Amino acid sequence: MTSLSKITRAKLKKISTATIATCLYKRGLKNQFIQRVKPLKFGKPTMVGEAFTLRYIPAREDLNPVSVFKDPKHPQRIAVETCPKGSVLVIDSRKNAKAASAGSILVTRLMKRGASGIVTDGGFRDSAEIAALPFPSYHKRPSAPTNLTLHQALDINVPIGCGDVAVFPGDAIVGDDDGVMVIPAAIVDEVADECIEMTIFEEFVLEKVKEGDSIIGLYPPTNDQTLCDFNKWKLEKNDR
Repeated sequence: MTSLSKITRAKLKKISTATIATCLYKRGLKNQFIQRVKPLKFGKPTMVGEAFTLRYIPAREDLNPVSVFKDPKHPQRIAVETCPKGSVLVIDSRKNAKAASAGSILVTRLMKRGASGIVTDGGFRDSAEIAALPFPSYHKRPSAPTNLTLHQALDINVPIGCGDVAVFPGDAIVGDDDGVMVIPAAIVDEVADECIEMTIFEEFVLEKVKEGDSIIGLYPPTNDQTLCDFNKWKLEKNDR
């Protein structure tokens, strides 16, 4: 599984999912935002980590009674206990929140093991408790507390679909208050560099707009003077 460098990880923490979406769109990647998934609590630090995946399938009652959770090799438990430090556990719950992807105990264990966050296109039990943790968590909506066996965990760290997005192990996962973006591992360093520059430019644009400037020719910078002013602004900012 691809590992994010410390430098790239630090850059991604400074970048919004909106900026990443624009950058990937320019590269022809138009479906990298996990749909209908939101943070359990807003205002937490940006989530960044490599994808470590878990896949659920529809449960078959004869194979998935409540007693399966007693199995020490249960895939859900193994995923929590093997998700690497700094990674994000991404769960394919078939966009179905009727059964819980996990609850507060498993999410707390994941946090204590050093994971960077958890994402499911289903739901969590104990959602209020999970929201209170200092740990980025994203889901579709809360799950019915007693519906434990409507789907069953099957595969760990394989390509999955989460919220209509293909997620491969090692892809970079970035989450903020807007939602979650998936960056293909092969281009993450380039994307981080480009997004940092985009973010700096947008800071310049916002400053100009607050000063009363028109966005025509400024955003996008179709006026040559805009880029000259931007470069001057960057130099002045670095000298502060």
